[in-house]
Amino acid sequence: MDAGAGAGTLGGPGPARRRGSLGPVGLVLAGGVSVQFGGALAVTLMPRTGALGVVALRLAVAAIVLLVICRPALRGHSRADWGTVVVFGVTMAAMNGLFYQSVARIPLGPAVTLEVLGPLVLSVLASRRAVNLVWAGLALGGVFLLGGGGFSSLDPVGVAFALSAGAMWATYIVFSARTGRRFPQADGLALAMAVAAVLFLPLGVVESGTKLLDPTVIALGAAVAVLSSVLPYTLELLALRRLPASTFAIMMSLEPAVAAAAGFLVLSQTLSALEALAIALVIVASMGAVRTQVGRGRAKNVG
Repeated sequence: MDAGAGAGTLGGPGPARRRGSLGPVGLVLAGGVSVQFGGALAVTLMPRTGALGVVALRLAVAAIVLLVICRPALRGHSRADWGTVVVFGVTMAAMNGLFYQSVARIPLGPAVTLEVLGPLVLSVLASRRAVNLVWAGLALGGVFLLGGGGFSSLDPVGVAFALSAGAMWATYIVFSARTGRRFPQADGLALAMAVAAVLFLPLGVVESGTKLLDPTVIALGAAVAVLSSVLPYTLELLALRRLPASTFAIMMSLEPAVAAAAGFLVLSQTLSALEALAIALVIVASMGAVRTQVGRGRAKNVG
């Protein structure tokens, strides 16, 4: 049970309930900021190791950190539990690999803009309320504006990788929620991250070889792992225990805006007036989705 909802039921509509209702939202926002700035840092690392090397290092370090912190139990889980973790791990490996192949070919902002179409489609398919279709449509309009109204000038291979990463992102949302329900704390995430690391490490070694052992590369890779994997995935897994997948997916429309900010601060990429308008649209859409979810939760508590 959501602690905030329980407090609201017992003590009336007080601040505790509002904090409980908005808690998952804060987790998602914090995770989004972390992952996009981590992505910007990863772009600066790619000339040293290549895209596959960055992903392998990121997943390996993240897996080690999570396994040490969580110390997940290997016994007492059903075959369905392990099946969920394995699929979650495969999805994370594919999502990361496809996305970094994309940003190796096209700028960070457009890559995230295309990738976020996956969660947006999921929000439309998963939503049971007509108003969420409005928010999804508004966010979709902002996403295309952020891409300058089209993506014809971009490398088609990079675009294909970004769209494929978006499909994996939608799958990630579904299996992150399932893993969170089947395993305590972040144990399932730690196990899934280990699966992803084992799958991707050979690819990174083939591409980068001994470059992965360079101290500077290891230090930057560790920072990318913490910012892009450990923090955001943990926060998102916790959020998805209390936040519907449809609302979570619409909130992912904020990612292009955060990516644009990260690109400006880390990679010196500037924003046009059209891109600023697009950011405003996706923020309005995300705020609308949040207000819809919070209002729905309050209605349930009153009823």
